[in-house]
Amino acid sequence: MSASLPPVSLPPVLRTARLALRPFSDADAVDLLGIFGDPEVVRYWSTGAWTGIAQAEAMIAEARQAYRDGGLYRYAIALRETDRLIGVCNLRGFFDQNRRCELGYALARDHWGQGYAGEALEALLGHAFHVLDLNRIEADIDPRNEASARLLEKLGFRREGTMPERWIVHGEKADTAFYGLLRRYWDERGTSERPSVRPPTLPLEP
Repeated sequence: MSASLPPVSLPPVLRTARLALRPFSDADAVDLLGIFGDPEVVRYWSTGAWTGIAQAEAMIAEARQAYRDGGLYRYAIALRETDRLIGVCNLRGFFDQNRRCELGYALARDHWGQGYAGEALEALLGHAFHVLDLNRIEADIDPRNEASARLLEKLGFRREGTMPERWIVHGEKADTAFYGLLRRYWDERGTSERPSVRPPTLPLEP
């Protein structure tokens, strides 16, 4: 049975060397549309490219409500120097009894190949295991998305199986590759630096 984490007004801000994982602000809508409106970014996503700013505004509203409900921890990935949003990452599908959830992420194409996704997910996963006390985190990707597979494997995820033709997106059938990361796998890596954690300073409402 799906459950949730304790609700919060806003999740804490996670800071790394170059990034801040923070709650969304209204000003993020334009950059969100730029990310999810890019066909290359959503090539292996479960939905098509966005076509209007209302979709970005809906994602922000969903994230704010989910902070209150505890069913979704969605972060804006922002550059520390400018606070500009360059991606998103989230934990969702929580199961209390099993201390398990699912991971999702997307990064603006202009920032691919610079290590930002790995840096952000290192922070999020460390927080999930050591602060939220999760035991298992899952991810499912299109097996043709080799960059995403390399990223997950670098973070310690292990490929656990496939499900053929699970999605029909962009008019074509797509398989799913399942990955899992246990807390003990994460701790065995022994290479992660814990991000600095600070209370959020953004207002919940505009």
